[in-house]
Amino acid sequence: MKSAHKSGLLALAAVGLPATAYAHTAIGEAAGLVHGFSHPISGLDHVLAMIMVGIFASQLGGRAIWLVPATFVLAMALGGAFGIASIDIPFVETGIALSVVVLGAVVAFNVKAPAAVAMAVAGLFAIFHGHAHGAEMPESAAGAAFAAGFMIATALLHTAGLGLGYAIGRTGKRRSFIATRLAGGFAAFAGVGILTGMI
Repeated sequence: MKSAHKSGLLALAAVGLPATAYAHTAIGEAAGLVHGFSHPISGLDHVLAMIMVGIFASQLGGRAIWLVPATFVLAMALGGAFGIASIDIPFVETGIALSVVVLGAVVAFNVKAPAAVAMAVAGLFAIFHGHAHGAEMPESAAGAAFAAGFMIATALLHTAGLGLGYAIGRTGKRRSFIATRLAGGFAAFAGVGILTGMI
């Protein structure tokens, strides 16, 4: 009987303790996912850069439609890991602002770069964006959930950019030319404002 009694107590402990631990983990994971998701969409610089990546990929067409955004998301995850681990990367804020200027200009002038070059450019800038996200992760957030959140938000912004690029392309040659100039030009000028501290 004593053995059965001990087994019952151990079973209760085994059920009860993990439930408590999982409750705290779930809170941290939920907070991490929400904070991670909200971070890219809370800053004009991040939003503009990620939408420009989508439009740029749409302009290039072919495999670039998925390769360029995918490269950005993966490189951003690497940068985020550096930020979470407190590994310094120089000129992060400057790199983010420059990404808006360069990507905006690329879209405005409809630059037809090879997919490999576009992936390299997107990946380079993504590291700066990812580092900023990771470095600003709240202490209460779970790292993996936070990273998942900002990767999902980024992918959605890329999708929005792809959709916008597709819609612009369907407006006809002249209107498409004007629309891409306006969209890219707006982003590039905003990037200059961010870079100089005016925005």
